[in-house]
Amino acid sequence: MIWTRIRRHERGLVFRDGDFVGLLEPGRYLALWLRLRRRVVQRLSTLAVRFEHDLLDVLVADERIRAALHVLDLDDNQRALVWQDGRLREIVGPGRHAFWRSPYELRFEVFNIDQPRFVHARLDAVLGLPGGSRWFDLQLVPAEHRGLLQRDGRLVDVLEPGRYVFWRRADRLQLELVDLREQLCDISGQDIMTRDKVTLRVNLLVTYRVRDAVRAVTSTGDYGATLYREAQLALRAAVGGRTLEQLLTGKETVGDELRAALARRAGTFGAEIIGVGLRDLILPGEMKQILNQVIVAEKQAQANLIRRREETAAARSQANTARLLAENPTLARIRELEALQEILAGARATFVFGQGELTDQVRSLIGKGPD
Repeated sequence: MIWTRIRRHERGLVFRDGDFVGLLEPGRYLALWLRLRRRVVQRLSTLAVRFEHDLLDVLVADERIRAALHVLDLDDNQRALVWQDGRLREIVGPGRHAFWRSPYELRFEVFNIDQPRFVHARLDAVLGLPGGSRWFDLQLVPAEHRGLLQRDGRLVDVLEPGRYVFWRRADRLQLELVDLREQLCDISGQDIMTRDKVTLRVNLLVTYRVRDAVRAVTSTGDYGATLYREAQLALRAAVGGRTLEQLLTGKETVGDELRAALARRAGTFGAEIIGVGLRDLILPGEMKQILNQVIVAEKQAQANLIRRREETAAARSQANTARLLAENPTLARIRELEALQEILAGARATFVFGQGELTDQVRSLIGKGPD
């Protein structure tokens, strides 16, 4: 007698005239009996895990086959992770998939990709699966940034710094990063005419920070370019409304005015102005010479004015002294003695004074008679 054996890791599919009629479990079967009944047996190994057959859709309709298989029916918006003995085996997409129930322990996780973000406790294992990258998009949002997730041009989520994984799908996902750190807007080489018709080259520095990432992206096409344009216009208005002297003596005032104007405008697209300053005011060559001459003339005039003030003060002091001496003869004599002391300082001489006015005798000694 001839026997047909179905081993433990096998299953037999029995067909008659091409139609499925039964499933053979592991065991021994009389081959002659099968031949007489015009049965054909197809052996399939369950070690392959996947059940693949040209007649899959027909076979899974049979209760005996369904009892031996895990059957997944996934629509276009579904994906499934297949775990084999605790290890990720594969990821499957839309369609019908069948897996043998033995000898391995299988587990299935089904996801709806209408929620594009993929979150999983074993994310590294999923991303490390060979060929897994064709199912996912990996995006990183750096520190001090925000990520604006858009689907087909429509904002769907705002992402904090971190790693994000999204299902790949027919519609388009786009992640736009917005930097929340302090940024610099350098407006340089601006030729502007002042109110007194002097053309200056002005350089302006504006520091700012994005506070509202959503408003910054949705309210303007390019918030950096918008701020640059607004700073240009505000700078021209501030410089054009002042004379050269006002600009040179009031740079801080101009900076404060520009900051107030830019702060109002920047707030409309989610930015905050941190600081504004006029870095350079560059004069034409001939204007520099004229300005230097003006400065020299001003300094000379100031020096002359100080000199005149000192001369006037000295003359006033002498006049006051003369008046005091005229009004007080004793004080005049004291001053004469002080003068005599200065004249005779260091001289070795002996004088003998007799009777009479001391002043007259002193005058006779120095060769001066009485007036």
